[in-house]
Amino acid sequence: MPPAPDRAHRTDADLAALPSLPRRASTAEAVAGVLRGQISEGRILPGAQLREEHLAAALEVSRNTVREAFRLLAHERLVEHALHRGVFVRTVGPDGIREMYRTRRLVEPIGVRGITGPDQVSALRDVVTRGTAAADAGDWEGVGTADIDFHRLLVGASDSVHLSSMFEGLLAELRLAFLRLPDRKALHEPFLARNVRLLDLIEAGDTEAALAELDDYLVAAETQLLAAATNRNPT
Repeated sequence: MPPAPDRAHRTDADLAALPSLPRRASTAEAVAGVLRGQISEGRILPGAQLREEHLAAALEVSRNTVREAFRLLAHERLVEHALHRGVFVRTVGPDGIREMYRTRRLVEPIGVRGITGPDQVSALRDVVTRGTAAADAGDWEGVGTADIDFHRLLVGASDSVHLSSMFEGLLAELRLAFLRLPDRKALHEPFLARNVRLLDLIEAGDTEAALAELDDYLVAAETQLLAAATNRNPT
């Protein structure tokens, strides 16, 4: 009887039997990542039509790849298909805003509790400094980007790849909601100071006060966006 193959041999045989990954799938994810970034940075606005043929030519990929990227982004609620009209960047309504902030109130406190070292605090301080410099220069889009980066770092402190990955999609969707308010200064200026206050509490080690500040912060932000989405004044 021939000797049984060792474990390494069996593993090699199993791997050799696996099919190769289709290039189209990874390319579609890359295309989706480009579009997601453009949406997150406010370069592609809500309601904008994404034309398959134009994107395929610009990114030098096939139209099938672009269609697959659209499917990925639709799953993330960033684009929507309109029958016989095409694909459009989604406009976030009141229900979507409520869902996002319900998620933020669940996830971001985990990040606050996860901050344990000076390097994490320093990274957050750098983002706050960048936001302040952008405000001084009148660059309110830059302030908004710094604000999003601040909360990305907060969630990153949870040390959970799953939470961080999910939060990336939420941040892009959040940028869509931000774009409903034409006055960027009115949108971002109050929260620039609140980021500083939140960070000061985190740095002081007062976790409970930081969590209370974060909760109040998110309620205020949600109220502001809902007011814009429903054309009423925040109370």
